Amino acid sequence: MRLQALCLLLSIVVVSVGLTAPPPVFAQASSTQGPVKITLDDAIQMALAHNHTLLAARTTIQQSEAEETTANLRPNPVLIGDAQFLPVFNWDQFTSDYISSTAQFDLGVSYLFERGKKRQHRLQAAKDQTAVTRSTVADNERTLTFQVAGLFISVQLAESTLDLARQDLKSFQDTVSINQERYRAGDISKDDFLKIELQLLQFQMDETQARLARVQALSDLRQLLGYDSVPADYDVAGDLDYQPLHASLEDLQTKALASRPDLHAAQQGVTAATSQYQLQKAIGKVDVTGQINYTHINDLSTASLFGNFQIPIFNRNQGEIARARFAITQAQEQEKATSNQVMTDVRDAYQGLESNDEVIRLYRSGYLDQAQEDRDISQYAYQRGAASLLDFLDAERSYRAAQLGYRQALASYTTVLEQLREAVGTRNLP
Repeated sequence: MRLQALCLLLSIVVVSVGLTAPPPVFAQASSTQGPVKITLDDAIQMALAHNHTLLAARTTIQQSEAEETTANLRPNPVLIGDAQFLPVFNWDQFTSDYISSTAQFDLGVSYLFERGKKRQHRLQAAKDQTAVTRSTVADNERTLTFQVAGLFISVQLAESTLDLARQDLKSFQDTVSINQERYRAGDISKDDFLKIELQLLQFQMDETQARLARVQALSDLRQLLGYDSVPADYDVAGDLDYQPLHASLEDLQTKALASRPDLHAAQQGVTAATSQYQLQKAIGKVDVTGQINYTHINDLSTASLFGNFQIPIFNRNQGEIARARFAITQAQEQEKATSNQVMTDVRDAYQGLESNDEVIRLYRSGYLDQAQEDRDISQYAYQRGAASLLDFLDAERSYRAAQLGYRQALASYTTVLEQLREAVGTRNLP
């Protein structure tokens, strides 16, 4: 009784703890701290874990491993049996004496003996193909990583553009309010005030378009991450950042030749083609079928041994052997083409990064500060009647264009940097 009471008490405690336990951290974060924010590394890991296209591609590895099991199977033995000289049309003779003295019964087993180490060559060819499949899937991961990074940068650019549009809209709304008071006081004409109000429409349109671009970029990114891996109101963490590269083109190309999974797949393709050639040569070897029979006839029990094989006069698998030999040459040429493509990809991305780096340096050398200073001076002068409305609006447009151009240049630089990471085959660049 005491033991039962103790168990009942423990059950009550467990249920109470379960009912009073706090909700999951994810729920708390989403309800008390706003939208869930993910970094670029988080986004890449989510995509590698939840992207359905990649998950489907990974099953090809398991399929290839199953082919290894099939390739390593031995032939099944064949069971043979027969009954001869049965009195089917004279059933009155179907007696035990007839069965013992006249009818014949055979029972045997045959087995195909593979020559030329066919099974070993099949297994090796299957393993080499699995290696190619693994590298191909790894290349899919490389491509997916770049796609995620590109969309992540698009979200960052959209949010940066939206932030700029909101700042410009608020600033210009303040300008409209000030000039509305000036118009009422008679300091400016109605025509000038209407031009300022019409200019406000452009700022409002910029803010609306930036909001739409952000929503669409987040939606596209969510598709790559796995639709259910993040909540609908998620957001990205971090801003667009300038990260200078400290590596030479030659070092990056050398690293790419050692890291690119598509090049590994091409190299393994040569090995797989060689394995197929060895397998086709083994298939050209003649197999032998052996058979042993037990026979009962005329009150005698006997054993018989049989053997048969094809005489390789016409078919020696010479066509497939020749095809496999040419397939090796094809794989070698594909390896060379892939190697050249790797070198080209790295060079193109590196040159693109240098070009974008020059643009970033131009903006950061003083153009941004000059555009802001010019706008502030024009605004100050216009409010005091020392500058025309057109000069003020032109300075406002120049400032907005400079800020937007810098953000787009920064996004282009970051995108090309991700493209260089994809071309090299690793995210660890100096």
